[in-house]
Amino acid sequence: MSLATATPPVDEPAQHAPYLLTPGPLTTSDTIKAAMLHDWGSWDDDFNRLTAEVRAQLLEMAGASGDAYACVPLQGSGTFAVEAALATAIDRHGKALVLANGAYGQRAAKILGYLGREHLVLDKGDYLPPRGEEVAALLDADPEITDVFLVHCETSSGILNPLAEIAEVVKARGKGLIVDAMSSFGAVPLSVEAVPFDVLVSSANKCLEGVPGFGFVILRRDLLEASAGRAHSLSLDLLEQWRYMERTGQWRFTPPTHVVAAFHTALAEHRAEGGVAGRLARYTRSRERLVAGMRELGFATLLEDRWLSPIITTFFCPGHPAFDFGRFYAELKARGFVIYPGKLTEAESFRIGCIGRLDVAVVERLLVAVGEALDALGVDDGRPAA
Repeated sequence: MSLATATPPVDEPAQHAPYLLTPGPLTTSDTIKAAMLHDWGSWDDDFNRLTAEVRAQLLEMAGASGDAYACVPLQGSGTFAVEAALATAIDRHGKALVLANGAYGQRAAKILGYLGREHLVLDKGDYLPPRGEEVAALLDADPEITDVFLVHCETSSGILNPLAEIAEVVKARGKGLIVDAMSSFGAVPLSVEAVPFDVLVSSANKCLEGVPGFGFVILRRDLLEASAGRAHSLSLDLLEQWRYMERTGQWRFTPPTHVVAAFHTALAEHRAEGGVAGRLARYTRSRERLVAGMRELGFATLLEDRWLSPIITTFFCPGHPAFDFGRFYAELKARGFVIYPGKLTEAESFRIGCIGRLDVAVVERLLVAVGEALDALGVDDGRPAA
């Protein structure tokens, strides 16, 4: 399928609105923006219908359309949903194994500390993936571990972790699997049938190309129903949120009405693009051109090709003495592109995302802008320091 037929035309952002080459918030389509121009009553039947359709479509996307799983949207950022999911899924007397290779795995461990849940962290550093045999060894050595948490796409580095491999060993040992799919769901295939997860967490403003304002948790219904008394917070109680939605069709507290309406439109655009497969194809084409073009300029990626995600890529900063990330960022922004600083602990880096309303044509223009920015800084070589 050609790019022209697989991808709707990319909107040209206004001069004051550069492309967001970040892990979210991200550049959205004009139709998604327009969906936020209508005001909704939070208890109105029409808005309740939007909420119900969103929940049903997310379950269908996860291959969980029957009664075995529930979808619970929750106001706030994705971290709100992660915290609510961890409190719901892990018994107060349970113990979690957190697989970390970046900021978001570390954040999950910090949340568990706040929750008072016992936990163990397998820290793989900035760029190495946790592997199935490592997880198996840890689970076999510590039978008190009840649940395993993994970030599917860790955007600190851009790595796509080997979820299926890890899920196999986790489920073989009868442990719970909690997947932070914040930056993968909607663009990387992830279904209950292929990966038997217990809990999946994502949000509106990532690969589904909505705007920030709510996250959602897809989890086993029996696990949810058994979680009474685990919540540490009134507003983050997933069980009560779900019960209220099931009973009334409404959100317990004031919902982000405009965000939900925009997300409803975003899901329609996702289907029109060919669903997960169509979106993955577009993001992958953009990533491949980005990496090839940046390497032509001398830049090096943090990760080996086999671990590169189609979501975001980390590049080492040039070792040239004239390079300054702040100036580089400003030069790119002046040319219509916003990138992201790095999150590595041991090397200077920056990140460029391929999600949002972008395509290869946009990436080509970005590469021209990168070359111009380097010229403006007097940098003639993008290679990193040794």
